[in-house]
Amino acid sequence: MKIKKLHHVCIQTNCYEESKKFYIEVLGFELVKETPNFHQRDYNTWLRLDDFMIELQTPKSGTIFTEWSSMSSGPVHLSFLVENVQKAYNKIKSQGYSDFKVKNGEEIYKVEDGYLFKVKAPEGTEIEVRDEADI
Repeated sequence: MKIKKLHHVCIQTNCYEESKKFYIEVLGFELVKETPNFHQRDYNTWLRLDDFMIELQTPKSGTIFTEWSSMSSGPVHLSFLVENVQKAYNKIKSQGYSDFKVKNGEEIYKVEDGYLFKVKAPEGTEIEVRDEADI
């Protein structure tokens, strides 16, 4: 088997409207398809940024998701490259988001050959924004 590329990541959320707004308005994803009443879920929604997609899902009827934790196994964060970390940080801050990870007392910090910050999406997904891929 030869994998062509990563198609999407599925993110489940108890706070659908807030998460959808975050990915569209803050990170710049485009709403591709929003399906209400999808297999016992209020919504199953597809969001696209260039050739990468997020499948955003609400819980199945009668269930509530447990909170996300960076101490769980599996994916820990999503990382996006930007041209200017400071500008991206300022844009997110100006939109009222303030749940940033702090490292050594700083919200923006140097790693390897670049800078990054991490912000928590409404459903808890840790979003890393960086200006250089150090690999």
